[in-house]
Amino acid sequence: MILVTGATGLVGSYLLFDLLKNDEPVKALLYNENSLNRTRRIFSSLGADADALINKVEWIKGDVLDVLAINEAMKGVSIVYHCAAIVSFDPRDHDLMMKINVEGTANVVNAALEAGVEKFCHVSSIAALGRTENSHVIDEKSQFKTGRYNSKYSLSKHMAEREVWRGTAEGLNAVIVNPSIILGYGHPEKGSTRMFTTINRNSMFYGQGINGFVGVEDVVRAMTSLIKSDVKNERFVVSGGDFSYKDVFSMIARGFGKPEPKYPVPALALEIVWRFEWLRGKLTGTKPLITRETARTSKGNYSYSSKKLHCTLKFEYTPLEETILKTCKLIEMDLKKEK
Repeated sequence: MILVTGATGLVGSYLLFDLLKNDEPVKALLYNENSLNRTRRIFSSLGADADALINKVEWIKGDVLDVLAINEAMKGVSIVYHCAAIVSFDPRDHDLMMKINVEGTANVVNAALEAGVEKFCHVSSIAALGRTENSHVIDEKSQFKTGRYNSKYSLSKHMAEREVWRGTAEGLNAVIVNPSIILGYGHPEKGSTRMFTTINRNSMFYGQGINGFVGVEDVVRAMTSLIKSDVKNERFVVSGGDFSYKDVFSMIARGFGKPEPKYPVPALALEIVWRFEWLRGKLTGTKPLITRETARTSKGNYSYSSKKLHCTLKFEYTPLEETILKTCKLIEMDLKKEK
């Protein structure tokens, strides 16, 4: 039996689909039944009978802060995929991230140890590897250091990893994946999918930085391959390559049949916009479109090496433009249905 936390998020939903199509027995924690609508949309986009697949899952009511629910869900489980996390660069979410990402991970690790699971896969982030002003190529050996180039989200994911390593010291067989920016079809106003919908509305501007990007299906393939392998107690960068934001935004614009972006966003404009968004968020209670942390990241040039994953599993990535075009088509299908 397999347990998946965060099963209705982007990675969790694609993972769930992969497991179910291979007739794997799956349990999943479910805190909010409304979140199943996102999973249902993803399953449908992949050509499946969404309700039939969802009904194959043994859903356990609760979340990663509910120790009783986790212990109940862990009964009879041999493999755990821990995908649950809060991804936010809004300073108002700091306490929540520390609760869900750190305390929640500790709870799942403790329950897995007590249940004697065979293998544990933790979905971390390249953010947990840390960045500096003069970062060179970042890989699994990079050491996290607190500082202005590492967000509160980065810190929460770094501390979550420490809980997993603590579990390995107590006998847990675990692997950690550190994906770069994950692209794929998900909620149109959340995560990286929000970038697609924003560019579809206005494709004239682009950020000036460079970052790592990867398709969600590649992340899932890396996770399941590592679980099936003999590898244990190691972490792996999962990144399809380093791309400029201009190139990524251009691929998205082409996917929607829109003009490619022409104008770089000036650094001064970013400073003004994140302050405006902070004020708007304070007045309206809504999430800012850009924060100080995302503005800073969008200007940085970061490079990541996933050589270790390739050498360990002979892992090859899907071309990023293929993932982007597929995502654009699915979003366009949604827009047509809404009309």
